[in-house]
Amino acid sequence: MPSKSNIIVTYALLVFIWSTTPLAIVWSVADLYPLWSLAFRFFLALPLAVCLLFLFKAKLPLDGRSIHSYIAGACSFIGSQIFTYAATNYLSSGIIALMFGLAPIMAGLIGHFAFQMKLHRLQWLGMLIALVGLGIICVGGNNQHVQPMGIVLMLISVFVYSASIYWIKQVNAPLESMSQATGSIVVSSVFALGMLPFIWQHAPDHMPNTQSLIGLVYAVIMASLLAMFCYFKLVKNVKATTLSLTTVMTPMIAMIVGALLNNEKLTLMVLFGAVILLFGLFVYFYKDLKANRKLTRKVNAIR
Repeated sequence: MPSKSNIIVTYALLVFIWSTTPLAIVWSVADLYPLWSLAFRFFLALPLAVCLLFLFKAKLPLDGRSIHSYIAGACSFIGSQIFTYAATNYLSSGIIALMFGLAPIMAGLIGHFAFQMKLHRLQWLGMLIALVGLGIICVGGNNQHVQPMGIVLMLISVFVYSASIYWIKQVNAPLESMSQATGSIVVSSVFALGMLPFIWQHAPDHMPNTQSLIGLVYAVIMASLLAMFCYFKLVKNVKATTLSLTTVMTPMIAMIVGALLNNEKLTLMVLFGAVILLFGLFVYFYKDLKANRKLTRKVNAIR
């Protein structure tokens, strides 16, 4: 079991990477067809992941339960990312990150309807407020790079990502984080290979520009390898809703990064909607945050 400080550092690193990954994705498709960029991401990540596996002397079990876990993990890789990459035609990087902020709510709904998890009144209120914020974003972004189709694609992406967390936990295979990440990248690469005949007409016919290459390399090294190592480590050691909370912290950071590095301009209406959405998430997690503060005070008092 990793130490508390180790988990905190892993958590913080994951927040940083996921705050910058939406911009990397948008950059990577600047001169590449979105699904080709996604395929290249896994084709490049696969040999690196295998090398790291050997470097850390980790095993890659191929029993039925482990393979089941790899498939479940691949859902949060290529399963979710197919829709995210498709959404880059309709949304800015900041809005993509903001949409992933809905992951805790989506995880809560899946838990409620599929696993009989009880949701209290504040959580339902938080969901309602977040939906109002999402509606404001859709209306306020009509003339900007915020289109309803992108919102729909990102909702599907967030649903698949949230469902995969529960799926991995249900399988509960005794795998190391690196083994889980590598196995999921293998499955994702196989899926990407099967996708190529359907996107062959969009195959690149020239070397992508510098911006696309920077975005692709960042997505491979940081998002597909380092972030996924952190992600699967946290999946094994924290609750699904707590892990989903990482995506609440990333949107505003991602919006600032997008504005500074990609000149993404958002209307006041979109920003207002973003604030409402984030407030809804705060309301959704209010009881949990309050309980954590009480627990921390008790622990400190005992010490």
